[in-house]
Amino acid sequence: MLHKSKFKLAALVGIALSVVSLLVHLLLANYSTGDFIQYKLREDDFYPIGQKFRYQKLWGPVSSLEALQPYANPRNFYPAVLKEQNGFIYAKIYGGFDRIRSSICDLVAVARLLNATLVIPEIQESLRSKGISTKFKSFSYLYNEEQFIAALSNDVIVVKSLPNDLKEARKKTKFPTVSPRNSAPPSFYLTEVLPKLKRSKVVGLIINDGGCLQSVLPESMAEYQRLRCRAAFHALQFRPEIQVLGNQIVESLRAFGRPYLAYHPGLVRDALAFHGCAELFQDVHAELIQYRRKQMIKRGIVHEGLSVDSVARKKNGSCPLMPEEVGLLLRAMGYPPNTIIYVAGAETFGGQRILIPLRAMYTNLVDRTSLCSKKELSSLFGPEYPLPSNLRQPPPVKSEKQLIEEWKRAGPRPRPLPPPPARPFYQHEKEGWYGWVAETDKEPDPLPLDLRMQAHMLLWDALDYYVSVEADAFFPGFNNDGSGWPDFSSLIMGHRLYQTASGITYRPDRKTIVELFETTHDNLYHPKRNWTVLVRDHLNKSLGVDGFVAEAQLSKPASFLSHPLPECSCRTSKLPDNSKPVKGKNGELLYGGEDRCPDWMVHGLAMVSARATGATDEEVEEGELSEDDSDVEGDSENGRRIDANRSEQDEEMDPDD
Repeated sequence: MLHKSKFKLAALVGIALSVVSLLVHLLLANYSTGDFIQYKLREDDFYPIGQKFRYQKLWGPVSSLEALQPYANPRNFYPAVLKEQNGFIYAKIYGGFDRIRSSICDLVAVARLLNATLVIPEIQESLRSKGISTKFKSFSYLYNEEQFIAALSNDVIVVKSLPNDLKEARKKTKFPTVSPRNSAPPSFYLTEVLPKLKRSKVVGLIINDGGCLQSVLPESMAEYQRLRCRAAFHALQFRPEIQVLGNQIVESLRAFGRPYLAYHPGLVRDALAFHGCAELFQDVHAELIQYRRKQMIKRGIVHEGLSVDSVARKKNGSCPLMPEEVGLLLRAMGYPPNTIIYVAGAETFGGQRILIPLRAMYTNLVDRTSLCSKKELSSLFGPEYPLPSNLRQPPPVKSEKQLIEEWKRAGPRPRPLPPPPARPFYQHEKEGWYGWVAETDKEPDPLPLDLRMQAHMLLWDALDYYVSVEADAFFPGFNNDGSGWPDFSSLIMGHRLYQTASGITYRPDRKTIVELFETTHDNLYHPKRNWTVLVRDHLNKSLGVDGFVAEAQLSKPASFLSHPLPECSCRTSKLPDNSKPVKGKNGELLYGGEDRCPDWMVHGLAMVSARATGATDEEVEEGELSEDDSDVEGDSENGRRIDANRSEQDEEMDPDD
């Protein structure tokens, strides 16, 4: 019995020690997760803006830009459109969503310049597709035709098609066509196009490279700049089906009264190939980028060599920020792990694999496919005719001897080299639309389903554009790429700047960001506090006047719609005494050159602010609400005034605590 008692006692002691050991390990594990909890944002006061509820620290307005308001109405003498027209202009537009949008706005200005009737432009990306719905085609595939015609009725005469007699003549190619180069000056149209228009009464324009009119026009043509603003932000409205689904997505993102951030990665194959960013990817993706770059060199689009140092390009700011880097920047800014992030863009080169690090940091990473059903998405393009399967016939299998011979005589190839015959291609490298890389050196011609998918991508871009413009914050992965073409992120940033200049729109300098990452390369996920402070300082400055001016210098010369100010805005208050207008190298106004807003607009904004602060309309009428008060966004629930400038002084969590 004694031995049995000792055995039971030893067992109990062992169990007790095991429990103690388990508790100790659990406590140690709990304390060791401090580095991950450090980025959790302490919830401060909520305050309403309309029906949106925001964290003051990360979602509040930028006070230095609150005085800027959208105002694209004519200012000076602006005669009504003449009934006697010089003729008709029709246009074929090639390219993706961003180039289509930029080209249409330029065409409106060109039609006004030439006193011509504009035929609604033809979007070739949708016309090339076979069997798409006849209900939505060409211009109406994206935009509302009736709204476009009505909104521009005082500026340009717009018709849906040529008269019947001219249609027949166009089919017989009796009218001249012109292919203007990108950013052509107004003098080109006055000297080259106008004489042809007066002779033949009809001229066709073929636009391939996006904007067909000079971005920054002379000061004497400021009304043409404002006309482009009216075309882009008032006349070009998406057709109702896109707007309805876009509103549905926005409501889903804000279903619980929480704000959301829109993020466009900018990982587009053409842009990556143009700048030589192949080494950011691996295996078949690098090969695909280099193949496209080789084609660009042949067509004269790229004037450099095939193989470039992608690391050097990355340091120079010529390559996009990777999703992992964006996630680290958002963590440094203090965005909590449950932040809702909407990923925009019809193409994200690299697929979902490239988004894995960002998704690990922010689990509420969503896109249109996760917020809409297939039925809702398919309703955008309507009933379509069935097409043959998208499967290609694989080429005949080559023997090992043939592969070795081809390897020896391959010559210089896009870097990196394909795997040698000793290492066969993996199965995933043969699947999908990129599978041809494993079998042939030439990209096959697109199949009918490929062309249809390219047309569908216009709809996905339109939907994401709508959701991104309405977002509480926007972060671009790649903008101002220096190619001279309008890009998706820049157009969104320009639209947000026009619509709500004080909204949270980050304008990061990629070169500065890469330098910051180089300094903490070995501690990316556990950076020191001084690095976090530097990141916050840079990104916070990019929200205000500093980022505003830098964006104007880089973005506006390439695309006016990327920075449609100061021509298309007005100011509700005078600049402070210590703030002077900022001018560029050529004397152009970058900031501070906006006209004063008309009295009716200032009064309307004061009324809105009065309702937010609890003041009555009678108090506003009596002038009791000062101009300074009108700039305050709102009050907290308990009536305490919230200062929009307080974000930098608020207590923040120390990442090293």
